[in-house]
Amino acid sequence: MKKITFILALFLSVNLFAQTTSVKIGWVDSQIILQQYPPAIKAQSDLDALAQKWTKQIDDMTRELQKAYEDAQKQLQNMTPEKQKEVQQELILKEQKIQEFRQQKFGQPNGEFFAKQDELLKPIKEDILKAIDEVRKQEGMNFVFDKAGGLVLLFADDQFDITNAVLDKLKRGKK
Repeated sequence: MKKITFILALFLSVNLFAQTTSVKIGWVDSQIILQQYPPAIKAQSDLDALAQKWTKQIDDMTRELQKAYEDAQKQLQNMTPEKQKEVQQELILKEQKIQEFRQQKFGQPNGEFFAKQDELLKPIKEDILKAIDEVRKQEGMNFVFDKAGGLVLLFADDQFDITNAVLDKLKRGKK
């Protein structure tokens, strides 16, 4: 509901503004930029490698826990009640360690993965925004929408797409 109200207010403002001056609107597809901009590709590759490393560690820990469960099941009848309780506590501790590791690495919002993602992508996003602003100024645009963003863009005429101009500016290093 808030998005609809915002969009309506924006278009009413644009309409009122357009009556007194000409309004030029453009759009970009930030997903395409992130998929084709080499520093973004490298950052995403680094994040994927990190996630794979940690996921493998979690999988290894889980396999180890499953093996420990199986071993405990086989030996459970031959154990004293005290030993059974000790083994159960060990299994619970291993399971808790897996959960703690998963939370430490992937937990939102404080997990290491999200911190690394922010560290790697923040400067890239700043560069992209600077490039968008420069292209917007060169093209004399009043508004630029992100087709991949949270606002729904129902129609986008290709003649107002500045995605490639932004990519060109980023790739040439003119920020």
